[in-house]
Parts: sequence; structure tokens; C-alpha cells
Amino acid sequence: MASRNMLTSVVLVASVLVVSGCAGLVVHDTASLLAPRFQRSEVFGFVAGAGTTFAALPDLVAMLRRRSSRGMNPRMAGIMGVFQIGWIYYGLLIASRPVIAWNMIAVVINLLSVAAYLRFARREKN
Repeated sequence: MASRNMLTSVVLVASVLVVSGCAGLVVHDTASLLAPRFQRSEVFGFVAGAGTTFAALPDLVAMLRRRSSRGMNPRMAGIMGVFQIGWIYYGLLIASRPVIAWNMIAVVINLLSVAAYLRFARREKN
């Protein structure tokens, strides 16, 4: 329990630091992030990002099907989620749609993995 509270505190502090540092680095040309014109490098980025983003999905689906936390490492998903938030920040800095989009999806997948792990681990403990 104490280690979970410590991990939660570390993630919260890291998130606050990242968000507080973003104030001066806001993308001013948001229309270019949503423009329908894609460069060839962005198309390649979207295709390549799909593979890395959905790499964690089979583990999540398997855990949900067997309704067990067995074989899942929540630290891995948590660490990946923190670094993917960093990638989102980087994507905003360089105004890269593929980096932003895929990492936002990956953060959600990792959060779902950690939430499912915590739910099943709690159920298995009882």
C-alpha cells in the first residue's frame, strides 16, 4: 500500500512539473496540427506509431479475457505511460501530429492496463 502511494505521488509530482513547464511552449499555430494536408513523413509517422502504440494492447486484452493480473507488470505500464506523456509534450514542441496522436492513445491503453491490473490484483488478494 505504501509503495502504491509513493508511486502515485511520484507520478503526480512528475506530471505537475511537466505541465507547469509547458506554459511558454504552447503551440501557437494550432490550425497546422489539424490541417488535412499531410506530409509524407507524417503519413510514415502515423503508420510507424500504430505499431508501437498498440504493442501493449494484446497484454491488456489477454488480462481482461482471463480476468487475472497474472503475468502483468504494472510498473512497466506505469513507466511507459509517464514517458509517453513526455513524448506528447515533445510532439507539441515540434508540432508533430503523429507523435501527439499515437502517444495519447498509448497513454490511455497503459492507464487501462494499470487500472485492470489493480482491479484484478485486489480481487485475487481477497
